[in-house]
Amino acid sequence: MLSRTADHLFWMARYMERAENTARMLDVNYQTSLLPQSADMAELGWRGLLSISELTSSFSQKYSQPTARNVMDFMVRDETNSSSILSCVRAARENARAVRGALTTEVWETQNQTWLEFNRMLQHDAFERDPASLFEWVKFRSHLSRGVTVGTMLMDEALHFLRIGTFLERADNTARLLDVKFQALGGGDYFGPGAAKEGQEVDFYHWSAILRSVSGFEIYRKVYRNVIQPEKVAELLILRPDMPRSLAACMNEVVDNLDLVANQQSGDTRRRAGRLQSDLRYSRIDEILATGLHAYLTQFLDRVNDLGVGISRDFLVPMAA
Repeated sequence: MLSRTADHLFWMARYMERAENTARMLDVNYQTSLLPQSADMAELGWRGLLSISELTSSFSQKYSQPTARNVMDFMVRDETNSSSILSCVRAARENARAVRGALTTEVWETQNQTWLEFNRMLQHDAFERDPASLFEWVKFRSHLSRGVTVGTMLMDEALHFLRIGTFLERADNTARLLDVKFQALGGGDYFGPGAAKEGQEVDFYHWSAILRSVSGFEIYRKVYRNVIQPEKVAELLILRPDMPRSLAACMNEVVDNLDLVANQQSGDTRRRAGRLQSDLRYSRIDEILATGLHAYLTQFLDRVNDLGVGISRDFLVPMAA
């Protein structure tokens, strides 16, 4: 397969997954902002979201205060923000159009219709009326896109590159979603050396919100059959290979699909992916929390980013420096 074709497929999947996960992060922050809390605590949550998404600088150039409305407006429909949902949906559609011949009609029509309908919803003020419904719609369209891709595409290299893009982006975003929760709670490193125990009792509604944002509330109840505990939420979203949005499950998919498209120069990238997979497979949550969850997730995000650079170098159009 031509590297440019693989590049468009990889980024089409990444951008669609990014749109979904941006909606998920905004949704969990929006839902928790509706709970009884001080104005300072609510603002801290939105600041944390911008910080984890690496958008603080670009946001501050346009807005003075990180209010719920300002942050959501910036991350949903700001055309100057390359990570906004609008920008991601547009980029996914443009990448799909560039490789129209490598996609089935259903996959292309789904991408194109998502772009057209999203613009129509923004023009008719659907976002102002009910942000939560818009976030749900974005998640639904991402599910539809993924289902049509798996259900209609030939199981060849094109599908493998789509899957690599999807799960690499999902791993990155699940880590950010976990981290933004602890940032919003002012948890710093969360546990870590010498952490005080009395600050670890966290409101049930906040943790149920983060579980619902990754479609994990029912899964948590099924797996743990217990009250929601922060360390169990972290374990579910990091180490459980049977949880579809966990870091472990994402890396399993990345490694499996990398093996299917391996070439002569991809040995080092596959080794690093396999090492990250092994670290997740054999880690324990108490060890991660003893080190500090924020530090662990930051390191994980760095490794995922390095992996993305390696994949681009070995298979795709190399990223610009």
